[in-house]
Amino acid sequence: MKRILTKWLFETKAVRVSPEKKPFWYTSGLIGPYYINTHFLYGSQKKAESLLEIIDAEKDNKKSCPKKIRELTLQNYESDPIYRSLMDMMVEYIKGNIDIEKVDYISGGERRDWFFSLVIAELLNKPHITIYKDLSVYINDGDNVEKAKKLTDKSVLHVADLITAASSYERAWIPAIQELGACIEWSVVVVDRKQGGGELLEKNGIKSFAMINIDESLFELALEEGYIDKKQFKLVVDYIDDPYQAMRNFLVKNPAFLQEALEGDEKTKSRAELCISENLYKLK
Repeated sequence: MKRILTKWLFETKAVRVSPEKKPFWYTSGLIGPYYINTHFLYGSQKKAESLLEIIDAEKDNKKSCPKKIRELTLQNYESDPIYRSLMDMMVEYIKGNIDIEKVDYISGGERRDWFFSLVIAELLNKPHITIYKDLSVYINDGDNVEKAKKLTDKSVLHVADLITAASSYERAWIPAIQELGACIEWSVVVVDRKQGGGELLEKNGIKSFAMINIDESLFELALEEGYIDKKQFKLVVDYIDDPYQAMRNFLVKNPAFLQEALEGDEKTKSRAELCISENLYKLK
């Protein structure tokens, strides 16, 4: 499973690794050697971004939005081989780790969770709980969508694309489900970035499962399969071991990198300026 997932992650560009001398600029003003966009497993970047645009256009229509996204994701399930295979694999993974008879509902939170949770609910024949960022909740059972009422003592499996620090769970998904009288008992994600999210869920009594982790073994497979070279692999492994120190060392060894960024496009320039003004890598 891990080898196949690695193949799909790199083929859809859900994981992108930078050239050795050109790490990516992140919004925070920090730099790093990879990007993760798990929703590209929808089939491609173009298809994923198109669905996000539709979600953004529909999400204010809270009752009709889940039905619309369900229709589109099911259509994609029928037509896209990578997405269909991933969803089938995810179903088997869930059945292998969780007693499905104990699951009353599948939930997914705004926005990227919906790429996966709605189809998983359909394939497992469970009603879906659609959670919005403002904590409003709607339930769709097939084509029928209604604002959620009390779900006293019901058990919920939350399906997501990615987990990092689990801040969305803590801020929105967990309290929204608790407000209904139900409880998220399990979380299944495609990718765990290994940044403490799984541990936070466990502290909240949620059993956390991930199909693949962003760790050294993932990039070892990528190296074996030729998706990255040895220099990229070293940059990534150093970053995984110590993100701050690895990138500080890079900037010290490559002083021209910052200057080139300041002369780059507006987005790159603004991120480099933030890095310098906040002295994020303590280079002064």
